[in-house]
Amino acid sequence: MMERQVRVIAVDGPSGAGKSSTSRRVGEATGFLHVDSGALYRIMTLKCVEGGVDVSDPAAVAAAAARTEIESRREGGRIAFLVDGEEPGDRIRTPAINASASRVSAVREVREKITSILRSLAEYGDIIVEGRDITTAVFPDTPARFFLTASPEARAARRQKEEADKGISTQSREEVKASLLERDRIDSTRKCAPLRKADGVVEIDSTGMTLDEVVAAVLAALPPEWRAGARGAK
Repeated sequence: MMERQVRVIAVDGPSGAGKSSTSRRVGEATGFLHVDSGALYRIMTLKCVEGGVDVSDPAAVAAAAARTEIESRREGGRIAFLVDGEEPGDRIRTPAINASASRVSAVREVREKITSILRSLAEYGDIIVEGRDITTAVFPDTPARFFLTASPEARAARRQKEEADKGISTQSREEVKASLLERDRIDSTRKCAPLRKADGVVEIDSTGMTLDEVVAAVLAALPPEWRAGARGAK
């Protein structure tokens, strides 16, 4: 008997567009494990920052990435990533990491290593993966591909609230917005797997939408057989 092929829901978009919240909720509704690919890039960035690596030096970043070993394990409805035997938690969510993540993420060796890690996660079963090149480079052939976006103002408000809720907010709304726009610029112009809306993806502008509405839109656009039994699907 042939084994059922693992299903992948791919979600791309810029920071603050609602990828994480949406992906977690869609994963809960469908039973797919949530994968935050950004956590992997942030872990690489953390190792560079803590190791005193110049993130503007691609060769130094590539060498640091080669030395970094990341483990994965299933935890409830998600796949968790560990470095040095533990999850880094909010250490990878600080403004300092935000400021350097795009430069680290632009290094080809980093992207190749993380793409390999992400593709290996199919061993856990059906997954919903969020990031910036999931629909274009990592899982371009999955029939469930989405691009979430929102206005810069909405994205900045969400990111500032997220940081405030975690007690790590140090920037004004305008500073957060400027940081997001700079990250957009770097992510969309990098040579290796830039952030872009792929042909054939379902685009959802979440600016004026509630989280429930965005989740419902994603569920409604999944292949019919994937929606069977999903909570909230129509």
